[in-house]
Amino acid sequence: MTNQRKQVMFDELSSDEIAEAAKASTVVIFPFGSIEAHSTHLPLCTDSIQAEYIAVEVAKKTGSIVAPPVRFGICNATRNFPGTLTIQFNTLYALVHDLLSELVRSGFRRILIISGHAGNSHMVMLRLASQDIVSANEAKGVRVMVLSDFDFADELIPEYAAVGDGHAGTIETSRVMAIRPDLVKGKGKADVWRMPRFEVIAHPELCIPSAVHGDPTAATKEKGEKINRYIIEKVAELVEELKR
Repeated sequence: MTNQRKQVMFDELSSDEIAEAAKASTVVIFPFGSIEAHSTHLPLCTDSIQAEYIAVEVAKKTGSIVAPPVRFGICNATRNFPGTLTIQFNTLYALVHDLLSELVRSGFRRILIISGHAGNSHMVMLRLASQDIVSANEAKGVRVMVLSDFDFADELIPEYAAVGDGHAGTIETSRVMAIRPDLVKGKGKADVWRMPRFEVIAHPELCIPSAVHGDPTAATKEKGEKINRYIIEKVAELVEELKR
């Protein structure tokens, strides 16, 4: 299997092609996202399409395979907004654990999980399930990386956005403008989340009424293209590291 593979999507390959890819120690890139409110100007699939776009572009660049995307995650802060579909901690853990187990059973030993949703609880469960898979398959040499694309996007603050920019702000709006401009409905309004520092509250949506943390009005397609290219380069470097 080479970098010129026409199909990079796992489920678009045949069973024989998958067996060949596993034998060739191909890296599997596994995109995770969420169905979550991103104010009035971005779609519910914002997190998902960002991770999926990066995964596909990196796969083309590195000769990797993209696992079927998972578009559900843990969305505690936005769960009461219309359209947000969150899942339970144990549901995400079981899903990640089962799917990674199946990839290992199919012969894959190098897996990179990239999540477009970076909520703390969500990332913890991705890491916990991955840790258990790595520990259980230590003798097989299984390696798994877990990251959010925002880990790298955040490195570009304050070059492209104000410090603290995050949910549906300059960076996310710019990136979606570059990936799926047809899904962007204007630019929304600048806002910040007003979550209490320590208190656990029943209605977090009251502290984030616009579902925005940042300034989407500063977003541009050009910024999005530059940010996406940067993330692609950084994730591609990680894939090459996994190959070694």
